[in-house]
Amino acid sequence: MNIKILVAAHKPYWMPPDQCYLPIHVGHQGKADIGFQGDDTGDNISAKNPHYCELTGLYWAWKNMPQDVEYLGLVHYRRYFTRREVRNVEKRKEQVLTQADFEQLLKKAPVIVPGKRRYFIETNRSHYNHAHHTDGLDLAESIIHEQCPAYDAAFQTVMNRIWAHMFNMFVMRRDLFDAYCSWLFAILSELEKRVDITDWNTYESRIFGFVSERLLDVWLEHNHIDYIEQNVSFLEPQNWLKKGGIFLKRKFIPEWGSKEHKEEKG
Repeated sequence: MNIKILVAAHKPYWMPPDQCYLPIHVGHQGKADIGFQGDDTGDNISAKNPHYCELTGLYWAWKNMPQDVEYLGLVHYRRYFTRREVRNVEKRKEQVLTQADFEQLLKKAPVIVPGKRRYFIETNRSHYNHAHHTDGLDLAESIIHEQCPAYDAAFQTVMNRIWAHMFNMFVMRRDLFDAYCSWLFAILSELEKRVDITDWNTYESRIFGFVSERLLDVWLEHNHIDYIEQNVSFLEPQNWLKKGGIFLKRKFIPEWGSKEHKEEKG
């Protein structure tokens, strides 16, 4: 299989040596070179990286990767599909999937996504609304209803779930990849025209990356796409107690989320 997995990065970092990985410098336009493929060649939206996050790399792959690439995917420089989770952070690199691993998984389904992220006491919609400005998801819903109303039911189904496939990470067969990107970027392009983020802080200005995380499952649900879930590992230590505290504060103290983002990111 001809598989290319983009590794979205914005600084020098360890990269898997396997041939299937292609490190890509997202938001490369106007930045110093770090030795990775830039997302600012050919048809690109590199300049929109502060608002689109890793999606500038996804867009670049959609528009510029050779047609003989049969499967395309996206991961993050610190977050990968792995065989299993291990406690030792350094040993997590040994668990990162290889070309051979991807080939075996893609024989079972045409799409690979992260294992479900479960919220238990939150739906996808309430979780988004407690963590971000509600405008993004509300407008995306309106745009979907206008552009592709057949997706309305899938949107409601996904928004009412208490789990999701997050991180904008996946691997897809090329025809599905092209179809998904065409659908996704049409929605985000219209959303960009309608939402005013002039006074939003740096964190909230990443709206298009946040919204897109919720739309992958909508697309999978509506099109009845078979997928296989795979473990995802973060290559650096994480403070789960702190993350849990943030999750609960966002839910039960509505004004706290805005204060947190303003202080830490704004």
